Amino acid sequence: MPASSATSGSSTTPPRRRLAGGLAGLLAGAAAVAVSEAVAALTTGVTSPLLAVGNRAVDATPRPLKELAIETFGSNDKPVLIGGVVLTVALLAILAGVAGVRRPRVALGAFLGLSAVAFVAAATDRTATAGVVLRVLPVVALVVVGAVALLLLLRALRTPPGSAPRRGDRAGTAPTGREGSAATTLPAHVAGDDLPSSFDRRGFLQAAVAVSAVAAGGGLVRQAFGGPAAASSRADVVLPRAAVTAPRLAEGAMLDVPGITPFLTANKDFYRVDTALSVPDVPIDGYTLRLHGMVDRELELTYQDLLERRLVERRITLTCVSNPVGGRYVGNATWLGVPVRDLLEEAGVKDGADAVKSTSADRMTIGTPLQALNDPGRDALIAVAMNGEPLPLAHGFPVRMVVPGLYGYVSATKWLVDLEVTRFADFKAYWSTRGYSVKAPIKTSARIDVPRSFAQVRAGTKVPVAGVAWSQDRGIRAVEVRVDGGAWQEAELAAQDNIDTWRQWVWTWEPEPGTHLLEVRATDETGSTQTDRRAPVAPNGSTGWHSVNVTAT
Repeated sequence: MPASSATSGSSTTPPRRRLAGGLAGLLAGAAAVAVSEAVAALTTGVTSPLLAVGNRAVDATPRPLKELAIETFGSNDKPVLIGGVVLTVALLAILAGVAGVRRPRVALGAFLGLSAVAFVAAATDRTATAGVVLRVLPVVALVVVGAVALLLLLRALRTPPGSAPRRGDRAGTAPTGREGSAATTLPAHVAGDDLPSSFDRRGFLQAAVAVSAVAAGGGLVRQAFGGPAAASSRADVVLPRAAVTAPRLAEGAMLDVPGITPFLTANKDFYRVDTALSVPDVPIDGYTLRLHGMVDRELELTYQDLLERRLVERRITLTCVSNPVGGRYVGNATWLGVPVRDLLEEAGVKDGADAVKSTSADRMTIGTPLQALNDPGRDALIAVAMNGEPLPLAHGFPVRMVVPGLYGYVSATKWLVDLEVTRFADFKAYWSTRGYSVKAPIKTSARIDVPRSFAQVRAGTKVPVAGVAWSQDRGIRAVEVRVDGGAWQEAELAAQDNIDTWRQWVWTWEPEPGTHLLEVRATDETGSTQTDRRAPVAPNGSTGWHSVNVTAT
């Protein structure tokens, strides 16, 4: 039997054709995703299918896996998740393309199955603000472009060289000759599972170029129109002067120790932990903050209304409940905003209320104790500015909440659009349905910044051991350090700015040669010393002494 006949009748797909099939699936998937991203960028209030699937993955991920992702990847957890979704889609597209070389219907069915997942995710996405019809438009574009591109590429892979069917011809027959008689009939296996010995490489290349051009075009549209409208809104904001400015920073509040955490955290360095895969786009135009629920008078305030109210400036340290012992999910900034208690007083809170449910533009819900918001001793703010500039997009522009003394998951709502005065018994916030405590005061903690763990220092010299300690709403009274389990030594404290900010500290150590374990603990102004008992971040914050191993030579 001739070699060509053996190849055409074989049930095994040649490696080159499998490779081309995988490329076909990848290109079709890329074109589909790119066009869907472009349609999402051109449609207000719509999430792209890729991000919609990612958002559903975030919501469905068990709490331990979320904690592991934050601990492992830190602030890069979102790019890692998006990258994982992209990689998964790409691999499935490649597999569909390989299967489609011999069975196009299987490939098309797999593609439609993936599209169905995207359809459900987009239709139910909590971050989208448009109606369901608009939400699924990007998915419709994904299905149309992806299906057409996939079948076009697979057709070229199943067509013998020089036998590409003309428009209107049926698969499996060649065009008629000039005399009208039937030309050579293509083998029946072109329309079935069997394949010709080779395929129309030129036709495949032309189809691949066309599909790649569609993908590139979608990417360019996404790049040109996918920028957040909030960015231009933010650039036009002129912040008014605070009616109440923050007190001048106390002399000696910042220690001159190389490597210690700066007293104020720059906006670009401030930690970000939230569930938003893409930063919600909340322009000023059309923005309103609604306060309602168990109140005598509902309030509805625009961004300009907030700027025209009494604004208070305060330095406040925020801490994420995901912060492990010695972690970096804590930062100190100067905030400008409207006191929450001013709004609550104006609205008139009814008897029986004990909570405020706040909602962000991406439908995240957070429950905050009403007492903490009404407490005249702590300045809970509806913040509009951070470190002298309008809130960065990633940190809640145009409006967010800042509440001293509470972990962020019960207080620090970003992209804030709604405040409902209610009772804890009447609702469950996002994280409280995932095993976290309803109320979560920040725990007293201390961290060693220098020397870093596994650092090498010179024996017999004076080595500064320094860091920060925090106990928002209580303040830090003392910080102690010990070496190799020995006696506790009191560190020198920087001047205290206020009880809602962290406090720098330093202790001078003259190490002996060898490897040493340094530990730190803090005591707050109530006289309570942090425990050595290790506890994870769930359900209401980690505990334990931070320690580092250092070698002196």
